[in-house]
Amino acid sequence: MRVKVVVVPTGTVHHLFPTDDDGRLSGQREECTDLAAAVYRIETADRPRWIWESTARTYGPLLEAGVHVDRCHDLSLVEGILAVRRGEVPPPTTAPEDDRPGLFDAYAYPSSESILDLHRRHVAESATSTGLRLLFAAESAGALAAAEMSHAGLPFSADAHDRYLETMLGRRPRDGDLPPAIIELESEISAVFGRRVNPSSHLEVIAAFARDDIELTSTRAHVLSAVDHPAVPLLLRHRDLSKLFGTNGWAWSKAWVRQDRFRPVYVPGAVVSGRWASRGGGGLQLPKPLRTSVIAEPGHDFVIADAGQLEPRILAAMSADPAMTEAAGTEDLYAPVAQAAFGGDRNKAKVAILGVLYGATSGESRSLLALLRRRFPEAVEYLERAARSGERGEVVHSWLGRACPRPSAEWWAHGDAHARGRFTRNFLVQATASEWAVCLLAELRKRLAAEPGSGELVFFQHDEVVVHSRDCVTARRHIEDAALSATRLLFGDTAVRFPMDIAVRACYADPED
Repeated sequence: MRVKVVVVPTGTVHHLFPTDDDGRLSGQREECTDLAAAVYRIETADRPRWIWESTARTYGPLLEAGVHVDRCHDLSLVEGILAVRRGEVPPPTTAPEDDRPGLFDAYAYPSSESILDLHRRHVAESATSTGLRLLFAAESAGALAAAEMSHAGLPFSADAHDRYLETMLGRRPRDGDLPPAIIELESEISAVFGRRVNPSSHLEVIAAFARDDIELTSTRAHVLSAVDHPAVPLLLRHRDLSKLFGTNGWAWSKAWVRQDRFRPVYVPGAVVSGRWASRGGGGLQLPKPLRTSVIAEPGHDFVIADAGQLEPRILAAMSADPAMTEAAGTEDLYAPVAQAAFGGDRNKAKVAILGVLYGATSGESRSLLALLRRRFPEAVEYLERAARSGERGEVVHSWLGRACPRPSAEWWAHGDAHARGRFTRNFLVQATASEWAVCLLAELRKRLAAEPGSGELVFFQHDEVVVHSRDCVTARRHIEDAALSATRLLFGDTAVRFPMDIAVRACYADPED
């Protein structure tokens, strides 16, 4: 039995409680005023599993003090998972808005009794479920990785980004002013219309077109693109540059890029399926042009890996359909499916599989689904059973036990049964794919830590990981081994393969971008 230590912060004093596997106290309480020193001492001696309210709140200050931990149990993340299983509204996240100080940083610390009671509840509610215990461990390890990646940052050249901004927008303006390229476009747009028009005002743009006898219902890009008028390309260009200036301009760089590292705040498990989000900085929505500024440090490269065809392979492993499992044992799952059901047409095979995953039942998808059902009946039935459960208002669970939210009272009164069926159909696979991905992340984090110098995790998004490394051969091996371990953890000795598409580059941007 490995030691567990419950951390209870109470402002300037922290209480540490050693516990056993059942959550019962197994030693004397320790009080400390220097949490980082105490954690370092205990971590070095015992490598415990730390039990704390929130990794987002607790681990950041430890990392700032140079203290890393191996394992934890994140009470907030786990309580969110269990609350949905109970049919309750999950508690709000305890993660701060970002790591910059604000006006409203006051925090009501939980009592020792509430923290210990919550931990014991988690132990009791997962006592008979190996899957839930694995999910708790993986999600908590993911939270540690999230804090570490935010702390380390993604290598990002501020100078390269400045050059890109100046190429697109012109010289950096004074605070509160618009850049030259946008000012010039506004002048050109007004000249085309023959009067001053604010291109950021939907009403003014619609009125300007109306004066030229063109009726618009909106100023959305697809609506404007269908209009033959000299102002259209200028307006679309203005929209693009305004978005760049407002979302990823100089203010963004000042707020989120420090010491040539982009430091977003990751939010693990933010989506009902378990997928991550980011808070501030747009960490998971880096536009392609900005990726040219994600440049490895001298002597390093990025090892960029994503799991190809992840969700279809997850379906094969979950359903245990023999024919689908055989197809998923190859590098390209779609090719054998195409041969078996679609006369070798790979595109039709892809459309059919994605259609069954996302509930597309009209047009070409309907006929392709019939062919897919004949060849892969167990895989199709697995998803359709989940869809029928959703249509009846029932709850479905991922492979490890994450529950989808129960329908609301309004849904029971007026809800769309087919829409909920499509949701539960996709939830089943997407949530399990998230579990596989976070297990991959946890295993990769462990392997990199065990071999100093093999690389650092610097980015994670859905099914993609990025390692910054001097030794790309070793980093690649760790990624491939982590994928195999994640597969065994979830599915045991399955014949389904989860190959990683791996590229080594000095710049994160794809060479084709």
